[in-house]
Amino acid sequence: MLLRTPQALLHVIRPVQVTPQRATSCRAHQARTAALAVHPKPRTLTAPIQMPGSRQSLCSATKLLSGGGGAMASKDVWAFDFDGVVCDSVGESSLSAWKAAVKKWPDIFGTPEAETKRESVMDGMRLVRPVVETGYENLVQVRCLLEGVSPEDMLSHWHTMLPEYMDKWGLDRQELVELFGSTRDAWMKEDLQGWLAPNRIYPGVPQVLRALLDGHETYIVTTKQERFTEALLRDMAKVPLPLDRIFSQTVSGRPKSEVLLKLAERHPRASYHFVEDKMGTLEKVCKVPELEGWQLYLVDWGYNTAEERRRAEENPRITLLSLDTLPQATGTAAAATA
Repeated sequence: MLLRTPQALLHVIRPVQVTPQRATSCRAHQARTAALAVHPKPRTLTAPIQMPGSRQSLCSATKLLSGGGGAMASKDVWAFDFDGVVCDSVGESSLSAWKAAVKKWPDIFGTPEAETKRESVMDGMRLVRPVVETGYENLVQVRCLLEGVSPEDMLSHWHTMLPEYMDKWGLDRQELVELFGSTRDAWMKEDLQGWLAPNRIYPGVPQVLRALLDGHETYIVTTKQERFTEALLRDMAKVPLPLDRIFSQTVSGRPKSEVLLKLAERHPRASYHFVEDKMGTLEKVCKVPELEGWQLYLVDWGYNTAEERRRAEENPRITLLSLDTLPQATGTAAAATA
């Protein structure tokens, strides 16, 4: 029986039309549910701001104006997450997970019956993407969806479900990391353009990164393996970021806050900015006293939910960004539109 996208779910990730790459269609983009709300309309930041009756939006805009937006006279440190901030990679990561699952469980995924369910599993993968922390989890998710676990349950309980299914199926984290990585390597070697095609770069973000590289200390801090991050930055985003500016936490599994601490040590007396699409990651950073000086940003185009965006609006440490307000927040508006 085919898995069907639950009608109780809303899509939480808006499709972005990007050229020259052709975005693949996905039925999950039309899913609507009461559990998650659609993305708010991106706000255009202006000053002064007259928005009576909209305290939260005014609060967020005020934070943006006072927390590092606008022109920056000295070198700042900017750290960006990758998936969900620079790149919409859910199409490629889902397909790579399926390919890896065929290798891991050929008796389950290498059957005609499994192939008939593949498209609906891919739809479900887009819906559950907001709860993925590290790429190897995609392998566990594709099997859960294939075996009938609902996306709704996964969105609500993934952080407890993941260790339960890892134990149930006798899975090892490092083994899955290596399998997922080697599957991507093989796909890239056989068909680089085919591997690149399901990825989409968010419009305007590469221009911001290139402008920051010209005058500030710019880094990528991600749970994606660095060789894949570098390939996408180079071949799709056209951002010449050196490998030593890409910090990957995939193998270690250590929190991103540790990288931010190292960056602060490397660049003392700077102002610090961290752009992320995972609200949980930003909330963990907020709990580290040594990172109190970091200005934190949650992007509203990434893999997050309406409830998480609401929490960001209410957190005085966190600024909610749209693609429209990103250039002003980073002080790159002139360069980004040049």
